[in-house]
Amino acid sequence: MTPEELSLAISACLKDAVAAGEIALSASAVPDEVRVERPKNRDHGDWATNIALQLAKQAGTNPREFATILSARLKSINGVSAVDIAGPGFLNITVDAAAAGALAKAIVEAGREYGTNTALAGHVVNMEFVSANPTGPLHIGHTRWAALGDAIARVLRASGAEVTAEYYINDAGSQMNVFANSVYSRLHGRPVPDGGYPGQYIADLGHDVLTEHPDIRELTEVAALPVIRSAAYKAQMKDIKTTLADFGVAFDVYFSEQELHDAGAIESAVARLREQGHVFDDGGAVWLRTTDFGDDKDRVMIRANGEPTYFAADAAYYLSKKDRGFTEKIYLLGADHHGYINRLKAIAACAGDDPEVNIEVLIGQLVSVNGAKLSKRAGNIIELKDLISWLGKDAVRYSLARFPADSPLTLDPDLLKKHSNENPVFYVQYAHARTRGAARNAVAAGVDRTAFDASLLDHATENELLSYLGSYPSIVAKAAELREPHRVARHLEVIAGAYHRWYDACRIAPMGDEPVTDVNRTRLWLNDATSQVLANGLDLLGVSAPERM
Repeated sequence: MTPEELSLAISACLKDAVAAGEIALSASAVPDEVRVERPKNRDHGDWATNIALQLAKQAGTNPREFATILSARLKSINGVSAVDIAGPGFLNITVDAAAAGALAKAIVEAGREYGTNTALAGHVVNMEFVSANPTGPLHIGHTRWAALGDAIARVLRASGAEVTAEYYINDAGSQMNVFANSVYSRLHGRPVPDGGYPGQYIADLGHDVLTEHPDIRELTEVAALPVIRSAAYKAQMKDIKTTLADFGVAFDVYFSEQELHDAGAIESAVARLREQGHVFDDGGAVWLRTTDFGDDKDRVMIRANGEPTYFAADAAYYLSKKDRGFTEKIYLLGADHHGYINRLKAIAACAGDDPEVNIEVLIGQLVSVNGAKLSKRAGNIIELKDLISWLGKDAVRYSLARFPADSPLTLDPDLLKKHSNENPVFYVQYAHARTRGAARNAVAAGVDRTAFDASLLDHATENELLSYLGSYPSIVAKAAELREPHRVARHLEVIAGAYHRWYDACRIAPMGDEPVTDVNRTRLWLNDATSQVLANGLDLLGVSAPERM
């Protein structure tokens, strides 16, 4: 019995009790699904629900009386062996071995779909993250959001949301001119100008420009700079996209700020917001009255000299997302961007959206790596591609995904390179590899999945493992709801530990010349179910599930 099946069964019992006049509730007050969770103390049963505490007041009774009525019906559910009332009205439910064990077969048959849910069905989300300036390589400052942003997008999709992952390219503004001037100087054998971009990568970009435009050095500076700006930008974006691909991060949209300007979106945004009464003129500049919506000060959109501000581009970009049909916009920003929260929410409000519903800003804290070396190419940064080469994609991604975004983090390379249970990513990946090795050994011994008897999965370690496998879908749903993929990582570690304990206690393949029995066959189902859940969870984190280690 899966948690989802139990949830639906409880809801059905509630509806029957209402229809029979045992509980004084309207039919509409009964939820289609009832939340069930693992009790903290497993001696209290397999599953628990607080539905009696939630609905008793509406029913005009106290929670324990409500729970008593409901428990009588729950005991009749096929597969439920016991129902106990605890505390003020909690219902603790114990399922029999056959009902619990049936989950193993259900997981294998569901395959990659196990753990997916529809909790966020109907949500149309634009999620912007990384968005590094195209003036240099990706570095350690971008690493956390690359890993976490992609993992959040994956758990949102697994929970039914329609998600577009978007990278906003800051390719407009003065930094692009500084970038072009830096490449131009290196092309002519000169140091970059004061305030320019240092590093060997600028010289490398110069070689890329020269390959594409062999006569570039013969042009005047005025003629050369636009060509260099375009070609170097294209080469740097190619490098960024390659690094992201090596890190397992894919974007659906790369959105150009320059195209926003060229399309007249800034002027259009000002006009639209003015029509809604939020734009005013003062001192020759054009302002957005964001203080009406919680910002600490009003914001300039167009300077007195006619130049648009970055804030104007932010407003136009938000309106672009709104116009493209995204009812929810999630921004993932770095630790130094707390000041953006109120102004972005104010833009949403000025655009006619609900800042508490239509926009969400997540702030990630800094991450560091002990012993990491500055890039030889870039000179003053730790490049993401160097971290991947040094520690491996899986180790970096898993380590970043297993902590909340708002906690400062220092990675320990010595730990991440260990092939031991101390290393969390090794621990989980090894558990998966062990499931695959166990399956190969079982098949070689003549064990197959032609028979399945759920009642045979009655060992204490099997009950424990099944309980954690059963909790996986609710963990995914909660990770999506809270934007916290670390919940998936931590649960995979729990599953890995339960699997190792089961593996040590219960043989899958028969010993020596012992005959193959339905116990062996049924345990192979449980082994393969564990393998599937570990693979599904690792995939949500963008981490591979190795067949061998």
